[in-house]
Amino acid sequence: MQDSTSSPDRYGVVGHPVAHSKSPFIHGLFAQQTGHSITYELFDFTPEEFGERVRAFFASGGRGLNVTLPHKLAAARLADELTSRAALAAAANTLALREDGRILGDNTDGFGLVRDLTENLGIRLGGARILILGAGGATRGAIGPLLELGPERLVIANRTPERARALAADFARLGPVTGCGFEELGDSRFDVVINATSASLSGEVPPLDPAIARETRLCYDMAYGPDSTPFVRWALRHGCPRAEQGLGMLVEQAAESFRIWRGVRPDTRPVLAALAAQISASAGAS
Repeated sequence: MQDSTSSPDRYGVVGHPVAHSKSPFIHGLFAQQTGHSITYELFDFTPEEFGERVRAFFASGGRGLNVTLPHKLAAARLADELTSRAALAAAANTLALREDGRILGDNTDGFGLVRDLTENLGIRLGGARILILGAGGATRGAIGPLLELGPERLVIANRTPERARALAADFARLGPVTGCGFEELGDSRFDVVINATSASLSGEVPPLDPAIARETRLCYDMAYGPDSTPFVRWALRHGCPRAEQGLGMLVEQAAESFRIWRGVRPDTRPVLAALAAQISASAGAS
């Protein structure tokens, strides 16, 4: 921790848009809990200005950045060095300034997902049959951490089957992963179904057989909102015994970023509770 008389270390989140981000609230609570003096800002950078302005942030004394849409691929390209999980994902959601002045790129998204599923929700992923919906960056960041836990199989389903199969091939050396189109799933049975598509953001749900929801132990949406997401509502409507949205993933990936920057892992439980209460209160006031 820096000397109490020194200026707070500077951090932030960069995206486009970014005004909706909960990261300042989360990291503010982490800093209070751990006694670390930091500032945390919102940076709305366009793709065209991303590289120049991120480098300027670090050159002016910034210590670290979270990176959200649409910049995660660009962040991986900008970093001077990538962790193995960022290299696997080909995307970075965390940038950290190293002692030698180089910028480290990491990806904590998959870690946050797995930690929420296993620690917060009590789901056993070893030996599980896992279905993940979508073949974009969110899925790519999750595959490696999921396979590390030894599932029986991991199936990637996507509207465009070729993308799902190509993504599965990229990770085939790490474990039992295959790709297919949504229509190829039929009424297959899975223990855990993870929605990594952006469909919930537009009020839609991937085209799945309702039997998939009935036969699973958990449906999980990486998206979150003040109310249940469309995917969560779909799952419960079709008989899923448990459906959760990704608020815990958001807090857990943020805690891993904080650990990378500050060398200490905050307790996520009170922060997750506070964030859920804030979102609920905001929804009630609107």
